Amino acid sequence: MERCVSFHRFGVLVCLSLSLSTAMSGSTRAAAMVSAQPFAAQTLPVPSETQSAPRVPPQQPKSGEYVLSHERYEKAVTYSRAAYTMYFVSVGLNVLALVILLQLGVAARFRDWAESVSDKRWIQALVFVPLLLLAVDVIALPLRLYGHVLSLRYEMSVQNWGSWLLDWAKEQLLMAGFALIFALILSAIMRRSPWRWWLHLWFAALPVVILIVFISPWFIDPLFNKFEPLQAEHPDLVASIEKLTRHAGVPIPADRMFLMRASEKTNEVDAYVTGLGASKRVVVWDTTIQKATANETLFIVGHELGHYVLGHIWKGFLFAAALMLIGFYALFRALHWTLGRWGGDWRIYGSEDWASFAVLLLLLEIGMFLVAPVANGFSRMQEHAADVYGLEVTHGIIPDSSEVAAQSFQVLGEVDLADPNPSEFITFWLYSHPPLADRLVFAHSYDPWSKGESPKYVK
Repeated sequence: MERCVSFHRFGVLVCLSLSLSTAMSGSTRAAAMVSAQPFAAQTLPVPSETQSAPRVPPQQPKSGEYVLSHERYEKAVTYSRAAYTMYFVSVGLNVLALVILLQLGVAARFRDWAESVSDKRWIQALVFVPLLLLAVDVIALPLRLYGHVLSLRYEMSVQNWGSWLLDWAKEQLLMAGFALIFALILSAIMRRSPWRWWLHLWFAALPVVILIVFISPWFIDPLFNKFEPLQAEHPDLVASIEKLTRHAGVPIPADRMFLMRASEKTNEVDAYVTGLGASKRVVVWDTTIQKATANETLFIVGHELGHYVLGHIWKGFLFAAALMLIGFYALFRALHWTLGRWGGDWRIYGSEDWASFAVLLLLLEIGMFLVAPVANGFSRMQEHAADVYGLEVTHGIIPDSSEVAAQSFQVLGEVDLADPNPSEFITFWLYSHPPLADRLVFAHSYDPWSKGESPKYVK
């Protein structure tokens, strides 16, 4: 209910629309891990004791509070604080790496090699873009390897190294393809309209983003996980979900509900909504069904139905489109200023120079970091709305639905080591969801029916 909601609904819209930077940015991946789930599953310090101990069963929330055992509390705090540190280190490392590649003239040499191969721009792009992305990815790789080591030791991940490396390789190829398309489009637009390329790029990027979000459930997601119809193994859950959707007056067919075999790679629990139009679907991880009760799983699905019914994918797209327009204009201004200030030192001869692509990466890295609080603030509003919807749609369907919802957050936090008390700054900058403890308290106390008030979404 945390990570994939953010990545598929918002991260794809924003990050893939700026695939030039996110295709290879280790700090962007770290940001996704931190903000998508407010406790960042893959960036932890190694504890002194062995990590082979079995999981502690989730505790019952007391008085509507997020409760952890002393051992689990200490691990959750250490786990999340390390994740926050990893994120900021990743941003700094990527900025530093790009500055070094520019200052040492590496980007310019890559350009020279590309131009020596052919006079055709598209062939030059085939040489230059992969070289640059590979250089940055190699710098980011040790940090990612370290993150996976830690996730294994904390038992968040069960993915072996062969599978992890295969996923990493597929990710690099996929993101290199996105970046190459972006570079070719940007190059063509810059040559035709040197002073309005930011606006033309925005118009060109919108349909590309829509296409990516549309095809992702069919062609991209299956590259990394296995999906099956939820009906095949869990017909009772599908029947319960259909009862929920009929109660809401927005039926969702069973063929739009899928089970993801997350247990092959992770111990975490989650669910998400993704796709557009014909590809739109609700996905439940098998780990969620394994570790939560049927009613808790139903509330989690109710939360995801909230994203589905409330149109959060389209609203997220419109919000991302507005950010892209502002961002592309800021990128245009910043690129010209940066090249005017340091272009000569870096042997870059204008914005149409392939080596300026490295400058764009640097500026996008900084820009994505600075825009994170705005993007995450918008996402937190959507997540809260989905929580409200989940509580309302399960009312009268699940006995004591508020308590069940609170317990589902307890399970989520207990299993995934959610930070029990993140700082206001960290919440503001990194969290795409409200802190889990706040969500649990809200779920426990939300009861408009007993107060004679009208529910907000499900009448």
